Amino acid sequence: MKSAKRPSDLDGLSDWTARVCAGDRRAIGRAISTVENGEPVGNALLKLLFAKAGGAEVIGVTGSPGAGKSTLVEKLAVEYRRAGAHVGIIAVDPSSPFSGGAVLGDRVRMQGLATDEGVYIRSMATRGHLGGLASAAHDVVTILDAAGCNVVLIETVGVGQDEVEVARLADVTLLLLVPGMGDDVQTFKAGVMEIADVFVINKADRPGADRVEQELSAMLSITPQPDGWLPPIVKTVATTGLGISSVREALGQFRQFGEKEGVTRRRREAKWRARLLSLLRQRLFEKVVTEGLSEAAVDEYVEEVVERRRDPYSLVEEMIEKAVNS
Repeated sequence: MKSAKRPSDLDGLSDWTARVCAGDRRAIGRAISTVENGEPVGNALLKLLFAKAGGAEVIGVTGSPGAGKSTLVEKLAVEYRRAGAHVGIIAVDPSSPFSGGAVLGDRVRMQGLATDEGVYIRSMATRGHLGGLASAAHDVVTILDAAGCNVVLIETVGVGQDEVEVARLADVTLLLLVPGMGDDVQTFKAGVMEIADVFVINKADRPGADRVEQELSAMLSITPQPDGWLPPIVKTVATTGLGISSVREALGQFRQFGEKEGVTRRRREAKWRARLLSLLRQRLFEKVVTEGLSEAAVDEYVEEVVERRRDPYSLVEEMIEKAVNS
């Protein structure tokens, strides 16, 4: 298998796109690295790949550190593979303070899938991005989707209550809870509890699993469900595979419900609205900083603010106006 080269012209870019769509693992890996690093050619590649994507089911898996997310993702991938699906896995890890790379490296924890050509695993570092995802995760989903993955599993970093961004990217979100780790308290909190489409009580062979289930059921009975979907509660022991088939069944039920009731369509509209605005902010910022400002100009603006000769709000408006009209 040949390595994917960085294209220098349209023909090279088209060839690279074709190889990604054909499932060339090296081409896929190079595409993801290019996007993560923010290289200009990555944007051009995404424009071509976007038309090839759109068919994958995107499943978010979130929960506290130690809940068993990686093990459950691995077993769930095996379950989908048995059904003949090609699976992409995006495992988001904390960033190394030294290299900026992924600290934990989920690929090490998913050795059972390492030799399966129908599974592509990518560990990504948050690189300081908040919300439990890497900033390039949206684009990596597009790449894996275009590469023929029927299912894309996204395992979030596991940062706690503010880890809700995955719900803006995924079609359906799994939330893992574990008895004996304080997760039962979370049933009374807002935030991450509200994004779950399916609740999974992992390590259900431990004492306290029934209590977590009871509290979840009580919470759901008094919580409004805007979409009309009542999230099911599934018990699993991911290390043994117990309950994994039930998780997949619950995901299938949500998919049918979402397509029938228009939930999936509404979520995708909301996702792309947010993504468009995010890209607009990013591009506008890049345009202002890289094209409209020099270090000397920034220093001059800072001096004006420090001396209170001008306010920062007017200065920002001035910067944007110059960038837009340039």
